[in-house]
Amino acid sequence: MGSLSALASGEVLPMEQEFKQGYRMHRVLSNLNRLDVDRLDSADRERVETARDLLEKVSLLTWPGDGAAADVHTDP
Repeated sequence: MGSLSALASGEVLPMEQEFKQGYRMHRVLSNLNRLDVDRLDSADRERVETARDLLEKVSLLTWPGDGAAADVHTDP
């Protein structure tokens, strides 16, 4: 959680650290997209959808403006 506060405070992270964080976000988003949400109850489905939306928004904010983040989300 400390890394999030560093980002919020405007600190610049080393390139390798930024890459690792972006990779982790991509992996979490990929794992969420692989979930069989039809087997979840409605509250858990809503949580998964909220998490996906948040990760997509964060990805758009943290990736360079070349549109690379738009390719991260894939619908099942």
